[in-house]
Amino acid sequence: MSRRLSFYIHIPYCIQRCGYCDFNTYTPGELQGPDLASVSQNYIDAVLREIDMAHTSLGETEVPTIFFGGGTPSLMPASELSRVISRIRDRFELSSDAEITIEVNPDSVTREFLTQMRDAGANRISMGMQSAKPHVLQVLDRTHKPENVDVAVKNAQSAGFDHISVDLIYGIPTESIEDWKSSVETALSLPIDHISAYALIVERGTKLAAQISRGDVVMPADDETADKYLLADELFSNAGFNWYELSNWSKPGGQCRHNIAYWDGSFWWGVGPGAHSYVEGKRWWNVKHPSTYQQKIFKNEVPELSSEILT
Repeated sequence: MSRRLSFYIHIPYCIQRCGYCDFNTYTPGELQGPDLASVSQNYIDAVLREIDMAHTSLGETEVPTIFFGGGTPSLMPASELSRVISRIRDRFELSSDAEITIEVNPDSVTREFLTQMRDAGANRISMGMQSAKPHVLQVLDRTHKPENVDVAVKNAQSAGFDHISVDLIYGIPTESIEDWKSSVETALSLPIDHISAYALIVERGTKLAAQISRGDVVMPADDETADKYLLADELFSNAGFNWYELSNWSKPGGQCRHNIAYWDGSFWWGVGPGAHSYVEGKRWWNVKHPSTYQQKIFKNEVPELSSEILT
């Protein structure tokens, strides 16, 4: 089978919005709901219908990678996410060595969730660590405790996940070079084979942008942030992690195949509100709001907002 199609599955929910975040994600309060279960009700049903639309559009296709991103996928019941994997397996030819990644928050991911997702076929975890320093996490409005990262990573390891990645962010207000070095060394002490390290970008409209404009917090100098990148690259390399893609390092065999698919011209279908897709020169993106997305899907309308043809 020559045609291959990766799937990105967007889970657009978080319990609390981080101060730096401008991702297409929503809290129960922002959706006028009492809790996550009520605002996410029927969401996976809509996702399954869009997967059916992809099958109607493209027919028989091999699926080499699936990536659940967000938002916070680990807030959803594992039984719901498992339905997505099952539907892709039913409609398409899921590669025997398919890479299936779940993004998780170290505070909300449970041992039971990890075990159930591993049983469903997921084999890669991407965990939002961001920093090992509580005062740095506080600036970002991250709610997790640093020590929970170690527990969650080890739970993923014991559940049998083949690949575990952690995300770090650098260039954060109040973060010293020593703070950053400590975060990197803490990450490298974990049983992982992949690290993502992103420079903080202050996006317009976020809480952090407002704090900076008021002078409540001060961004570090660009040269200091560049020094943090160089330090991280050196420490990662010394620990056997090779730089392979913009903000990503891995041990041999630990590269995220889904990440690479975005860069090498592979086709992918983004399922969910605001998700982007690319197939045969056409790039398109869905309506952003979860309610609008579900309304369109349940009317059997394509949820596409706009598109472009790439030359």
